[in-house]
Amino acid sequence: MTLLRAEGLVGGYGGNDILNGVDLSVAGHEIAVIVGPNGAGKSTAMKAIFGLLKLRLGRVRLDDDDITDEPPDRLVRRGMAYVPQERNVFPNLTVNENLEMGAFARRDDIRTAIDEVYTLFPALREKRRQPAGELSGGQRQMVAIGRALMIEPRLLLLDEPTAGLSPRIIDEIFERVVAINKAGVGIMMVEQNARQALAIAHTGYVLATGRNRFTDTGKALLANREVAESFLGGTPA
Repeated sequence: MTLLRAEGLVGGYGGNDILNGVDLSVAGHEIAVIVGPNGAGKSTAMKAIFGLLKLRLGRVRLDDDDITDEPPDRLVRRGMAYVPQERNVFPNLTVNENLEMGAFARRDDIRTAIDEVYTLFPALREKRRQPAGELSGGQRQMVAIGRALMIEPRLLLLDEPTAGLSPRIIDEIFERVVAINKAGVGIMMVEQNARQALAIAHTGYVLATGRNRFTDTGKALLANREVAESFLGGTPA
């Protein structure tokens, strides 16, 4: 069953359209990955879906309900969480306080949810009383993802979750993304580490100049010679 469907997205900044008719969707059991060159509209599409960018044209549906331009706080209450690429933690708050902030929409006991985040990211447990701003880049990204999981989302939007991280941490983040998805969370992810991201994707989207260029399974896109040569920097897998 399709969890999220975005159709014909057109919009941008300052009167200039970055998105020129983008279509995206993700099912509740899927990882959908969006790749493409810089300026393709990948992050802009994510912001539009999460209500951070007003669309000029197009519709966004969650569970077949029209959520186009719905504000982010209402989307969170509908079960959608978003992790931006930058400024995604409260640096002066501890790890534990960051997780508590992620549960702002809940009124029940959140201790179990916090423990589940520490089980998913064991490195954070020993850092739980440390300000997030003192952590490594990889650990900050874990805090950001963990905070998003505090609302127990049905859909998790991740914008460049491995940007600037070491290869070892990149591997760990991808492993955790797969684990989150297997726990029943649909995931839509923008990634520059395109090959690695498509390797875990059920569905992949290649965007260029604000338009869909290719849509297929992650495996098929990796095997596509044109995709590999034009967007993945090499030969097909």
